[in-house]
Amino acid sequence: MYKIAVIPGDGTGPEVIREGCKVLSAVSNKMGFKLEFTKFDLSGERYLKTGALLLDEELEELKKYDAIYFGAIGHPDIKPGILERGVLLKLRFELDQYINLRPVKLYPNVYTPIKDKGPNDIDFVVVRENTEGLYTGTGGIMKKGTPDEVAIQTSINTRKGVERCIRFAYEYTRKRDKKKRLTLCGKTNVLTYAFDLWDRVFNEIGKKYYPEIERDYVHVDALTLYMIEKPEFYDVIVTDNMFGDIITDLAAIIQGGLGIASGGNLNPEGLSMFEPIGGTAPKHTGKNEINPLAAIGSGAMMLDFLGEEKAAKAIEAAIIKVTPKMKSMRAAEMGYTTQEVGDLVVKEL
Repeated sequence: MYKIAVIPGDGTGPEVIREGCKVLSAVSNKMGFKLEFTKFDLSGERYLKTGALLLDEELEELKKYDAIYFGAIGHPDIKPGILERGVLLKLRFELDQYINLRPVKLYPNVYTPIKDKGPNDIDFVVVRENTEGLYTGTGGIMKKGTPDEVAIQTSINTRKGVERCIRFAYEYTRKRDKKKRLTLCGKTNVLTYAFDLWDRVFNEIGKKYYPEIERDYVHVDALTLYMIEKPEFYDVIVTDNMFGDIITDLAAIIQGGLGIASGGNLNPEGLSMFEPIGGTAPKHTGKNEINPLAAIGSGAMMLDFLGEEKAAKAIEAAIIKVTPKMKSMRAAEMGYTTQEVGDLVVKEL
């Protein structure tokens, strides 16, 4: 029995999470384990009604669960940053989910805008540090609203934070057992303090503990070129919080779009959270036309993290059988409704 905290959130989040829970229930019945879902209302609608974000007592309650299954957060009537910092980032930081894991895999018959590239070329993983960098919110504003205004935001990189992220990336590369190549994405020529630390730790750990894994380095701006030109080169990429946030959106479009891009926020020693990366997609809300495959894939990642590897692989195999039946991965262009896509995956299971 696994206790799963479900946070549907805002926009299309509840729609895709509904289909994800349907698939998870089906695979658990098939594989002989149980999932117990409990919903938590951490949404923009609740904030508008009550002014409440993620309360401390809710955070303590969430710690009793085996994993968190998250939809999306964001509301058009709420200033950007309030919900994200008060719910999503608070969860990541307070639960010390220091790894953001983003598989980038092109499935058969899924369109990629990269000419002459196919599933054999696009199959890599981005490991993003998830609790440090610019996202700590360290800094401030002086003389706001005046001609002399100053805004400062500081990137925080600790030896502990960098080292545990890089160690995870090496271990993941070893376990993945494909090209056995780990690429550090940074900006050592300009961000000389932060990425001097990243580069030293990357090479020290690699030389001492992972001699069988090839070490590679690339500047982030060059990586945006190479991910398009030669995606087949990459196996696992490790990077900081900000660069990881940016390059994973580029990665999403080359694997078919946000509708199929799954993600996980991991605390390898504690409570982890799994979510599609596509956001709330408000223009598609309530129309039963959003693609749920990213959420379903995130559910598979959750099962894999919980140790149900066979069930996770079964979900991925079902997705691979469903994508050729769909006209597109884009919302409202799939040829099926949200619910029908979920039903197709269940049928293939």
